[in-house]
Amino acid sequence: MSPRRSRLGWVLVLALVVVPLLELYVLIQVGQVIGAWWTILLLVAASILGGWLIRREGARAWRALNGAIGTGTMPARELADGALILIGGTLMLSPGFVTDAFGILLILPVTRPVFRRLLTAFVTRRVLVVSTRRPPGGTAPRGPGNAGGPAGPGRPGGPGGPGDVVQGDVIDPPPS
Repeated sequence: MSPRRSRLGWVLVLALVVVPLLELYVLIQVGQVIGAWWTILLLVAASILGGWLIRREGARAWRALNGAIGTGTMPARELADGALILIGGTLMLSPGFVTDAFGILLILPVTRPVFRRLLTAFVTRRVLVVSTRRPPGGTAPRGPGNAGGPAGPGRPGGPGGPGDVVQGDVIDPPPS
């Protein structure tokens, strides 16, 4: 099994087993301290607060995205904010205090920049890995002067290849 699949397996175990068990533990502990009805009321209040916060911050992110597109700038920050609000909103939909707390941290404008940097670093690493990985089937990656054909000796990306090959004619500059 590849390291990537192994890591994905652990993430799934964490998401599908550990997080629900942690949520149940926290719910039971809170219920023992404040009572079952107060715990349910607190969960409902957290959902209402989360819905209001998602609506407010989602609208703010949407306006910022439209403004960036309107000015012609790359909306990387706005897209990251939108993704974090979407993830945070999804976490707020699941019942429990742990996912609610983490979801609120993703949604709040005060804590979102920390998670935006983490998301940017993660996406950057993934893009670099995907762009430097050689596709299966023995084809060289597409690039300048390379149409992505089969790799081989004397071809870009092939064994013993000279590097990028650019087809063209040499034109001497006109005399001055």
